[in-house]
Amino acid sequence: MHYPLSAFVGLRYAKAAKGSHFIAFINFFSVVGIALGLMALITVLAVMNGFEGELKLRNLGITPHVLVHHQDEDRVGSRNFTVFPEVLAQAEQIDYEGLIQSSSALQGVMIQGVDSQAMQQHSIIAQNMLVGSLNNLVAGHYGVVIGHALARKLNLSIGEKTRLLAAKNSFFGPFGRIYNQRIFTVVGIFDMSSALDDKVVLLNIDDAAKLIRSQVDKESDTRLFLDDAFSYLSVVQQLNAQGLSTTDWRTQQGALFDAVKMEKNMMSLMLLLIIAVAAFNIVSALVMVVTEKQGDIAILLTQGMTRQQVMQIFLFNGLYNGIKGTLWGVLGGLLLVFQLNNMIELLNIPIYLGPNGQGLPIHLEWQQVVYLVGISLLLCFLASLYPAYRSVKVEPARALKYE
Repeated sequence: MHYPLSAFVGLRYAKAAKGSHFIAFINFFSVVGIALGLMALITVLAVMNGFEGELKLRNLGITPHVLVHHQDEDRVGSRNFTVFPEVLAQAEQIDYEGLIQSSSALQGVMIQGVDSQAMQQHSIIAQNMLVGSLNNLVAGHYGVVIGHALARKLNLSIGEKTRLLAAKNSFFGPFGRIYNQRIFTVVGIFDMSSALDDKVVLLNIDDAAKLIRSQVDKESDTRLFLDDAFSYLSVVQQLNAQGLSTTDWRTQQGALFDAVKMEKNMMSLMLLLIIAVAAFNIVSALVMVVTEKQGDIAILLTQGMTRQQVMQIFLFNGLYNGIKGTLWGVLGGLLLVFQLNNMIELLNIPIYLGPNGQGLPIHLEWQQVVYLVGISLLLCFLASLYPAYRSVKVEPARALKYE
């Protein structure tokens, strides 16, 4: 195999361990440090991506991605918003705050009056029903679908009666303010395993309007189901450009996802510092190699090798260790990511944070892996620059004076 002389000599220096065991020792631990840091970073990012995906899937499966508010002078319900590529479907919805009461407890909730057919087709709630169905929300039957956590708090089960009270459109009577209320029947229980399971109840949109003594046309907004909830911004900007008033999921859930993103960024930064420390161990190892090989450098220069080629020798030397550490780190990280839950189960570690107690949620993004490989190699290249620059400062006459 033919390759440049600089690469040949550089690889010889990188692989040689007989000259100095101490240099070989530092090289070994710099490679191990890069590999361990990269392996940890790939694993942590995959797990945090999984957690973010679960939050996105479950919390934003209940919270409307975008709500387009109706205006008195412009009924937007008749408009077709599915012309936007990000919008999968749209449906009318009524939202207001209220109370749900059982024989044993009282709980404040957000009441969502929904189109049961649209929710059955496009909402993840339909895929996480423990009992009953969203199709059971039939107009005039006054059924309610609640979360499993709320059902446990109120000691409710399917088919039982519960009272809903709404402050909206309340009025004053002889004995003070009178709130709208009606008896509903529990026709479904869902379990999204999210923080909103005990804070949201679903009604048929007609029943939700009747509860507050109003009509659907006067109270409803248009709910947009997006292909990706994180693509809400472009949709909101287009709607605002049309003069429409909107509310998106960030109003309720934005702080949570900002905290998750900040935590992921800080964890990435800390683990990148581990890779940086390991990469810059290459500096000390290469400086000692340059000091040890001054005689060899002088001979190469007198034989006609240019100083640029000498510099390339030590750049190849440093990059060889970087590539080796990066390769082992990527392979170890991928192996750990794909076998992490199996290892947790084998070691009998009680972690059941995924859906239905299936362990850690893991989502590997290959773009992140490529990005991390590039960062790792760049750090190794930067760490090799100074020792390589030192090598071209060697004076052949002075170096060979005592040889």
